[in-house]
Amino acid sequence: MGEQNFKTDLKSRCYKFSLDIISLTNMLSRRRSFRIISDQLIRSATSIGANLIEAQSSSSKLEFKRFYEIALRSANETKYWLGLLKDAKLGDDKMIDNLLDEITQIAKMIAKAIIKLKTLQIK
Repeated sequence: MGEQNFKTDLKSRCYKFSLDIISLTNMLSRRRSFRIISDQLIRSATSIGANLIEAQSSSSKLEFKRFYEIALRSANETKYWLGLLKDAKLGDDKMIDNLLDEITQIAKMIAKAIIKLKTLQIK
């Protein structure tokens, strides 16, 4: 896969992932604990793709890498919130498992891109 296709695929997967997270949270109860977790989950999940888009407007390679690192941190935070939902039995296990699988793959793609940027001597 070419670099441009990789970037396009990653961004489109992040966008779809954000939509899937919104769908999941819309199905959750409106009790306080659900609302708090839902808010955090939506923030972290949508931050991933937003930071990848922000990277496009970077003024330097260092800034570009920093946006990718922020996206990776958001992906890891998203895993935390999804795991919390699953372990607290607050959502549909199958849907959460699918989302956990997808965010793990997205995080690996972002991490791979960061490693590549670091090997290009971008510090």
